[in-house]
Amino acid sequence: MNHVQDMLTTHPIERQIDTVALTACVEACFACAQTCTACADACLGEPMVQQLVHCIGLNLDCADICEVTGRLLSRQTTIDESLWQHQLQACLIVCGLCGKECERHAGMHEHCRVCAQACRQCEEACNRLLQTLPMA
Repeated sequence: MNHVQDMLTTHPIERQIDTVALTACVEACFACAQTCTACADACLGEPMVQQLVHCIGLNLDCADICEVTGRLLSRQTTIDESLWQHQLQACLIVCGLCGKECERHAGMHEHCRVCAQACRQCEEACNRLLQTLPMA
């Protein structure tokens, strides 16, 4: 059962949006937000936490932006395509930065490897959805 897809496809207002790409993006955003939050927490538990301060900050920024992006994309009643485009671009940027930073630590910290992977998946999902939207 896919609740995200069910909610998007059963909405009373029909939109001309690629629901497969939209569903994948919403799911990736929420998964990335959770993963980044957990990675930041795991970084705080590491013995050399001072070396992970930048990573923790990017994790938290990425989690916040991904969560907002997932929530915004879940709202179908009124859609501002320009806002969606800007929000998706912001999400792409922060996922790229966070993923790159976590990749730097992935050799020492498994949680950073997992987080980098989630960031890359979210980045790809946002990019796929962005490509389906008409230019505002």
